[in-house]
Amino acid sequence: MKQTILITGASSGFGLLLANKLHESGYKIIGTSRNPEKYQSQVPFKLLKLDINDDKSIHSFSKDLFSQINQLDILINNAGFYLSGLAEETTIEQGRKQLETNFWGTVKLTNELLPYFRKQRFGKIITLSSIMGLISLPGGAYYAASKHALEGYFRALRFEVNEFNIKVSMVEPVGFKTNIVSNSMVAENRIGDYDVYRKTLEDYTKDLFSKSEEPIAVIETLLKLVESKNPKFNHPVGKGSTLFPAVQFLSFKTFENSIIKTINKFKK
Repeated sequence: MKQTILITGASSGFGLLLANKLHESGYKIIGTSRNPEKYQSQVPFKLLKLDINDDKSIHSFSKDLFSQINQLDILINNAGFYLSGLAEETTIEQGRKQLETNFWGTVKLTNELLPYFRKQRFGKIITLSSIMGLISLPGGAYYAASKHALEGYFRALRFEVNEFNIKVSMVEPVGFKTNIVSNSMVAENRIGDYDVYRKTLEDYTKDLFSKSEEPIAVIETLLKLVESKNPKFNHPVGKGSTLFPAVQFLSFKTFENSIIKTINKFKK
């Protein structure tokens, strides 16, 4: 019997691609969206309303979910967004929103569902992190902070729920071709001292994403995790996803010089 899988943020990006693929493979998929009525007619799986920034929405969602299913096998935390911009130019309000969604929203939903996993004594929790959860790059301070926080939280949780046969894993993709950039929030402030560096960084980022791969490797990694009985914790995906964290750990100066040199190629 195929498993029941919950995927948050399933109306676009990795979530939509994965949900469609798993549905085609015969899994029972429940997706979430803040506006399911807008997307339901476009997808072959069930969409339920969920706003991970809203505590009431999370509580009502879980009641709705378990009124429709008897068992949940896998939770895939995918919902979130990308906040781009230099650290000082990003307002604290924007930064707080990034952490509230990517970190606290994910944690709150996970905590809402953990009692069900504990009661049934099995389950998987797979969370879409990012290479920015393992390293940090200019222009993504708050995004990296949110993903680093998720890595720390779920690393601890993995130990704590092991006795209940609940498996916890992270997936850390590099930049792939999705709508993450087009749907991103951008730092609101502009500080003159950063004008040249900001433009250089924008040109570098634009070039980086224009050369990025289609997200096939990410979907394949997630499919393997769904099927694995005892998945490991970290799953970096994409070119440089294992090299960069290793270099940063072994010699931050080497890593730093490499990033500076690469970005400075776009300086005009």
